[in-house]
Amino acid sequence: MAVELCLLLLLLCGSTVSEVQPLHKPPPGTLDFGFVPAKTYDTNAYHEPGPIGILFRLVHSFLYLVQPNSFPQDLIKKLTQQKFGNVQGDYQKPENVVLTLQAIYYEIGFIVSAALGLLFVLLLPLVGLCFCMCRCCDNCGGEMHQRQKKNADCRRGCFATFLFVASLIISIGVLCAYAANQHLTSQVRGAKNLVHSNFKDLRIFLNDTPGQIDYLVSQYNTTKNKALSDLNNVGPLLGSRVQERFAKEVRPALDAALTMAGAIRETKEALENVSVSVEVLQEGTERLHSNLTDVKIHLSNTLSDSACSAAQAASTCNIIRNSLNQLNINANFSGLPGVSEQLAKVNDILKIDLSSLVQKGYAAFNDTPDLVLNQTRNILSDIKNLLDLIGSNITSFTQMLPVQKVLSDLTIYLTQSEAYVQDHFPLVEQYDFYRWLGCLILCCMVILILVFYYLGLLCGTCGYDKHASPTTRGCISNTGGNFLMAGVGFSFLFSWVLMITVVITFVTGGNVEKLVCEPFEDRTLFKVLDTPYLLNRHWRNYLSAIVLKNPDINLTFEKVYSDCKENKGIYTTLHLENLFNINEFLNISMYTEDVSLKIEHINVNLSNIVLLDEIGKRNLLDFSSSGIDGINFAAYLTEINKSITKVDLLSFANDLEARADQLPKGALENALKGHANSIRMIHNQQVVPLEQAMKYVKARSTLNQSIRLLQRTSSEFMVKVRNVISAVDAAQFLISNDASLVIIQETKKYMDMIIGYFEQYVEWVKESITMEVAACKPIANVIDTAVDIFLCSYVIDSVNTFWFGLGGSSIFLIPAIICAVKLSKYYRRMDTEDVYDDSVEQW
Repeated sequence: MAVELCLLLLLLCGSTVSEVQPLHKPPPGTLDFGFVPAKTYDTNAYHEPGPIGILFRLVHSFLYLVQPNSFPQDLIKKLTQQKFGNVQGDYQKPENVVLTLQAIYYEIGFIVSAALGLLFVLLLPLVGLCFCMCRCCDNCGGEMHQRQKKNADCRRGCFATFLFVASLIISIGVLCAYAANQHLTSQVRGAKNLVHSNFKDLRIFLNDTPGQIDYLVSQYNTTKNKALSDLNNVGPLLGSRVQERFAKEVRPALDAALTMAGAIRETKEALENVSVSVEVLQEGTERLHSNLTDVKIHLSNTLSDSACSAAQAASTCNIIRNSLNQLNINANFSGLPGVSEQLAKVNDILKIDLSSLVQKGYAAFNDTPDLVLNQTRNILSDIKNLLDLIGSNITSFTQMLPVQKVLSDLTIYLTQSEAYVQDHFPLVEQYDFYRWLGCLILCCMVILILVFYYLGLLCGTCGYDKHASPTTRGCISNTGGNFLMAGVGFSFLFSWVLMITVVITFVTGGNVEKLVCEPFEDRTLFKVLDTPYLLNRHWRNYLSAIVLKNPDINLTFEKVYSDCKENKGIYTTLHLENLFNINEFLNISMYTEDVSLKIEHINVNLSNIVLLDEIGKRNLLDFSSSGIDGINFAAYLTEINKSITKVDLLSFANDLEARADQLPKGALENALKGHANSIRMIHNQQVVPLEQAMKYVKARSTLNQSIRLLQRTSSEFMVKVRNVISAVDAAQFLISNDASLVIIQETKKYMDMIIGYFEQYVEWVKESITMEVAACKPIANVIDTAVDIFLCSYVIDSVNTFWFGLGGSSIFLIPAIICAVKLSKYYRRMDTEDVYDDSVEQW
């Protein structure tokens, strides 16, 4: 009944497990379900005997000498399956004779030892009776006459020594027997606490299991809350996944478009810089050109003077006149083509804010999570209702199970069992007291014999006078001899009682140790119990037939005990999955399929996302046809690289002054030197500023950089614009045409993640039920306490040690009797003695 109630209690454990194997491979986020609450059991099913353990091991070694054969599994199986005595003549069957001989062969050590003990029981009293009758007839040492021998002292000493050694061995044996007797009594009295500890653990086992089951059920809320959290964040989760799939194409395209918008602004700035810089440089070079032209005209007028017609001045004037063409500007910025037309087109293009249009595309694409959230509100509401329904079904199912009734029945059964043990334990203690008293009496019998032997040795040794003749020995010596004979008499009286006790306890305790305790320790005993059709000829597996009502299930005593020793859950230990169809109670797969169908119905429309409208694309195309590539960049770079004037004005002025010095003194010389000074003044006031002043230097540098920038980028504009528009169109095509496929794929991943939470919960419940829920360690502790500790360690080891000590003492009574009889002759006062004639001696 207790087993069935326990199995009913585990029904709820099984109800939370699904047999459906996980179908979804992507690992979801790990959920933390915490630890199943479990209390610590008090019972420590291990016994350390202490110092007396040395005696226990010694007895085990002796039993191995008596019975060295291994545990006879096959023999016990055959004997158990064989029915003796049902039909007359069964014992004469050959197979039964063989089994009997095999049993005798296995027990031959015990049989021989028991036969010797029985022989001791029969012969020693008979020998004692004959010995007494013989002594009454003055034989067998009964004659009070001692013959004088030369080695009398040596013989007396040897007999005394042998008797003392035998008495010591008997003393050690009786001490061992007494220690074993006391140990058994103390352990029986202490077993009450051990029994109480086991009942306490069983009560904890019963009381703790419902709480563990409730914890398993309550942790569904962890799964539910995580699923609800992800459903509430469907936008960031599913929307972000869809967004990430398109982002590989969309973001580079929008980034390129935004870069082109920046390039348009940079182009405008470059064109403006070119226009302004050219105007600044044109202003400076035109004024220089005007002044140089005036100087050249004045210088030409001076050379037209009649003084240059003179023979001395004609050649010099011709040289100067031929060099006047050098007196001109070299860099002519006025002849460069303007960029106003291109600048106007770019300004018209910039009237449309391309960056704003691109940012709108970014915003539309970045709103994908919100778009997903808004379009899945109805479906998410249905899924949330479904999750609530699952939780309510689990709760209602747990309320339907008769947990409280099962607990109540088990608790009542356990309470009754504990009360029965508590009521009858005093009776056990009472019977143990009778046993202790009987064993103590047996020890006292041996002690009484030892007292006589020790008193005899003490009195005989101390009172012996080697100068006294046998007829004149002292009273103390004579008393010692009498004590020895009294010890011999009590030895004959008590020896058979002692040996009968030794034989009975030896055969019983030895066989229990060899046939129960040792095979239980190495679990061979369980293998015998697990033999098919052994305990019931119709059941292959006895335990599964009792527990699961199915003898074909491989449920063995050894496996159950091993699992309970490892503190595994009783659901796994007893293979309760064969008793309860989990899917009938709670089919998690049914709910996960419903959730999957709801999630698969998610349909997100991304057709409203526009990355770049037609206005933006037209803006890019207008920019590519703005005519920037038609600018004569070579002309600009050529003028920028030219010097300000064709000739160095300072060198020209110095040369002019030197040639003026070659002319005769006069107005012509002075005029030429005045023109040289004018040229120097133009160089200092106009050329030097054009070369060094910040205004003109910056204008030339800006013009150079802007022209090179325009030249570098203009050749790439057409290609870049086409690439940007192509990239945007490709990304837009992907969103418009492939969005449904991507959404289906990402929705499945999202569904796998949500379903994965349920699979985690189911796997966690399975593992918890396997290892933690209703951990059956107390059941193994009860078995260990009953068999290994109480029966084997407390009772059998103590009983075996008792007969070992008492048997050794009984055996050594034989040499003690012989030595005591021989020695008493040297201590007792004799009635007659040998008399020697002096004359004969002298002869």
